[in-house]
Amino acid sequence: MYRTVKATSGRQIFQPLHTLRSAEKELLPGFHQYEWQPALKNVSSSWDVGIIDGLSGWTASVDDVPADTISRRFRYDVALVSALKDLEEDIMEGLRERGLDDSTCTSGFTVVVKESCDGMGDVSEKHGSGPAVPEKAVRFSFTIMSINIRAEGEEDAVTIFQEQKPNSELSCRPLCLMFVDESDHETLTAILGPVVAERKAMLESRLILSVGGLLRSFRFFFRGTGYDEKMVREMEGLEASGSTYVCTLCDSTRAEASQNMVLHSITRSHTENLERYEMWRTNPFSESAEELRDRVKGVSAKPFMETQPTLDALHCDIGNATE
Repeated sequence: MYRTVKATSGRQIFQPLHTLRSAEKELLPGFHQYEWQPALKNVSSSWDVGIIDGLSGWTASVDDVPADTISRRFRYDVALVSALKDLEEDIMEGLRERGLDDSTCTSGFTVVVKESCDGMGDVSEKHGSGPAVPEKAVRFSFTIMSINIRAEGEEDAVTIFQEQKPNSELSCRPLCLMFVDESDHETLTAILGPVVAERKAMLESRLILSVGGLLRSFRFFFRGTGYDEKMVREMEGLEASGSTYVCTLCDSTRAEASQNMVLHSITRSHTENLERYEMWRTNPFSESAEELRDRVKGVSAKPFMETQPTLDALHCDIGNATE
């Protein structure tokens, strides 16, 4: 559930089950009508989509092993709409506080979304006899961090909503749950691949949604800053944290980092990691494994989700040591 069903008094209440059910339906993704302009590429235009099978976007080829996992998710755009409708009162309040006439503010909204993904540890049944699936789980979720509006004729955007508790589970909305070990790169790619495709499609389009009784248009920006180092390495196809290549942002080895703690700069990019993976896969110069590894600097799998090059844990440590 995206919000608890509460009385106007703010207290938790008991209601007949059918009343709660219909209230729940409004709160879960797949209830509100909306439209994308232009229509999303390779994504169905139906909006009344509830919980879907996390493997539904995955077409297995002949030599693929069927994914040994169970996964459930919401479609990304449907979940974002539900989150925005959840914040409807906050958006209207923000417009009023800024002295903006809500009837003229129908376009120019931008929404910044923080994405998070992490393993949930061991979730095995101790004495159950359920289906044989990996006994680890991974959750992919998102948080709406801020909503801005640039009024017509204005230079600067005005912030009308800012999440006060961005790390609270109350503002963090689950998008996809899967039984998979977070270091199983192939299965993660298979399940999160369609999520990435939906997210990419949304970057090139505008959402038209009724907020406060008027149709308004929103653009989305995604920031993958909720991943820990292990997940960043997983998504960018890097070797695990025990690698000689100690950093997720540059090609520094342990030896180099110990010699020179100051001259670190961000040198990696998602596209470059893709190129390196191709090199690792094809080995165009027929090098030995060691030479090849040195050439690709620890990229050994195909990166599948672009991560934002923000300061990682290692650079924070380097900064603290320099201080």
